[in-house]
Amino acid sequence: MEIIQNLFDEEFVLMSSRIIVALILSGLIGLEREINNHSAGFRTHILVGISSCLMMLLSLYGFDTYFEKYGDVVQFDPARIPSYVISGIGFLGAGTIIVSGRTIRGLTTAASIWAVAALGLVIGIGMYKVAILTTIIILLSLIFLNNFEKKISKKRNFISFQILVNQHMQIRELLAKVEQFDVIIRKLEMEKDDESDRMIIIEMESNETLDKTELYHQLMDLKQVKQVNELD
Repeated sequence: MEIIQNLFDEEFVLMSSRIIVALILSGLIGLEREINNHSAGFRTHILVGISSCLMMLLSLYGFDTYFEKYGDVVQFDPARIPSYVISGIGFLGAGTIIVSGRTIRGLTTAASIWAVAALGLVIGIGMYKVAILTTIIILLSLIFLNNFEKKISKKRNFISFQILVNQHMQIRELLAKVEQFDVIIRKLEMEKDDESDRMIIIEMESNETLDKTELYHQLMDLKQVKQVNELD
């Protein structure tokens, strides 16, 4: 009985409760990312949240025995370890950012990872109320603002075509044909399909009057174009 009491002492219960809160709150944010099929999801956010909480607990309680012995001659800043967490978490967020042509993806997920690290730190120090409030704000931002952004994107009417061409195709000829339809080209990607053919992906912004069927036929009329597919 005494061993159990020593194991589950007041300090251990306090630290365990903070880790569990970090698990729940960071898990909620990670779940939203997982549902929307982003690169860093449920498990990643939980690991970041509870790990940063653990680092905060280490900073607060990990050196108590040391200070009891040398407290008269040693000074310690409890913010030192958390500062390394905040600066070091950037490498993990950078791993979720994908740059493709003019398009950048993963910035929101990288920001959510950084936010979860901050949540873990404030939970580790015992600031439960502000952590819960911040989690609610983050979730509302991710869910509702994401829907808002989608509505804006629909109004702007983005369309994408995947075009298979042979090696003799002049890109400027293809772009000139596309631009005849009064569209704005937002992204252009090109990769080799085999030794002779190339795959071109064009993302463009158009108005509601664009005749996609006519654009498709105009592209297929080009001699060097073999196949045209509209991407979802």
